[in-house]
Amino acid sequence: MHKGKGMKFVGDSRISAERKPNIPKDYSEYPGRTEAFWPNFLLKEWLAGSVFLVGFLCLTLAHPSPLEGMADPTNASYIPLPDWYFLFLYELLKFDFASGPYILFGIIIIPGLAFGGLLLAPFLDNGPGRRPHKRPVAVGMMLLGLLACIWLTYKSAAHVDWEKRAEANQPIPPSQQVEIDKEDPGYAIFKSNCMSCHGEDLQGGSAAPSLIGIDHSPEEIAKIAQKGTGQMPPGMFKGSDKELEKLVQFIVSVNKQAKE
Repeated sequence: MHKGKGMKFVGDSRISAERKPNIPKDYSEYPGRTEAFWPNFLLKEWLAGSVFLVGFLCLTLAHPSPLEGMADPTNASYIPLPDWYFLFLYELLKFDFASGPYILFGIIIIPGLAFGGLLLAPFLDNGPGRRPHKRPVAVGMMLLGLLACIWLTYKSAAHVDWEKRAEANQPIPPSQQVEIDKEDPGYAIFKSNCMSCHGEDLQGGSAAPSLIGIDHSPEEIAKIAQKGTGQMPPGMFKGSDKELEKLVQFIVSVNKQAKE
């Protein structure tokens, strides 16, 4: 049997014997419409991601995020806030049309429509052009969503002093963990008037903050005990003036010990 011209022998007839180099196609005939995935497209993505990452790292180094203490499940007075990337949804729930009886609009319907619109944007505007002015629907929806998130996040964060909030929610340092003199006459008055909220060791509980580490004068402590403050209603202290004086002296002595 004679070999035919151009005849080639392979192990499997489904596999071509000709080896073609893995070279991307030349897209020069289609300028501005498409490009090779490797390396052109991936290189642009990598460069954009690197610029964002470097900027984000510089921001975290220049202005570190203020951290609070460990979460305390027994502190019912603590008001939690979502992380910064969810603050825009938190702010949305403050509007009348997205809160109260319309809360479902704020937590399900409005976010669902917004994110659903962004998902459908490429299908609603599927023109061949890649320039922004040729994709008005997709670009408009993207810009609207981006500006709404930025504005709502800024509006929510502007009302919160993060440094003071973090400082107020720090755990009690070891230097402020003092031994309470339960033989002190003021402790008996504290026990009958304040212990149910501020705890046996004055370190707070689910209904009230710690009384250790406070920076109040004796007059301010007496005024707060009688007239209340914040979530503490007036009239919680039901003793006499002499008992109030002993209570104030006891709280002041505990805080003086904590500072030493």
